[in-house]
Amino acid sequence: MRILITGGSGFVGTQLAQRILESDAPIGEIEQLTLLDIVEPRPEMLQDSRVRAIAGQLGEVLGDIGGVDVVFHLAGVVSGAAEADLDLGMQTNVDDTRALLDHLRSADRATPTKVIFTSTLAVFGVDPSLGAPDVITDDTLPRPQSSYGTQKLIGELLVADYGRRGLITARTVRLQTVAVRPGKPNAAASSFVSGIVREPVDGVRAVCPVPDDIPVALSSPGKTVDALVRAATATDEEWGSRTAVILPGLTTTPRAMLDTLDRLAGEPLSDLVDVVVDPTIAAIVETWPATFDAQRALSLGITAPASVEDVIREYLELVGRPVVG
Repeated sequence: MRILITGGSGFVGTQLAQRILESDAPIGEIEQLTLLDIVEPRPEMLQDSRVRAIAGQLGEVLGDIGGVDVVFHLAGVVSGAAEADLDLGMQTNVDDTRALLDHLRSADRATPTKVIFTSTLAVFGVDPSLGAPDVITDDTLPRPQSSYGTQKLIGELLVADYGRRGLITARTVRLQTVAVRPGKPNAAASSFVSGIVREPVDGVRAVCPVPDDIPVALSSPGKTVDALVRAATATDEEWGSRTAVILPGLTTTPRAMLDTLDRLAGEPLSDLVDVVVDPTIAAIVETWPATFDAQRALSLGITAPASVEDVIREYLELVGRPVVG
């Protein structure tokens, strides 16, 4: 198998790459794994002779990709940045996605390349005139209320149409907010979901820019990687429609996350979190639905974390923090 991960130096991309390289990974024997990103991957990733890196903007380095069997298309401009800069979001989330698909369709291959496209639950939103359904299902009509959601929906449609034409094998998943992510905050409107745990664990103050009782849907890094691997290994019959599959999520609130963090850490780390509502971020987050019925994913064996405790515990174990509660 020759595999490409765009956005391969990011946290989820790195986690996915590590899973693929495991000897017992279900995706198959790996001949080459290419990590494409605007930055180089972590040095330890390149110690594996099967891994190569391509650094650059996706649309500018397509000629370096070569033939691939499976593409995990994770690269993109995140929600807050896409809302702040329309042109940047359109270039990266729409134009580069189409350029990738056109590159793959032109490949001289007997079997179309399988493309796992990561979309977002931001394709749904609270329409000011129509309100929001109580529960989002795989068949709910997308009504994005942000440029990011709109751009990702365009990407979904492009992937599905190229799949319909037989130019690729199309697999689109709508990711939940992935938490808790290590590292530095990014420009995503949902970045605070990780930050209110990550920063206090490091002894650093953090800001929760939304009311701490607002419902949010999330999944853990481990469950997200499980889902991406399953999307790549499912048969066409198992996968079914080329339309997007909603990944299961856990509905919680920032306050519930902080209460759980305090209990597992054995100290009031939530004292380091200040609730200071940012109207811009709150306006975006409030349009995102938080309750889902992800039947297609569940039928594929894809699941959500069982509890907020599981999500927080996964992060504490990742960073080597003792779990007390």
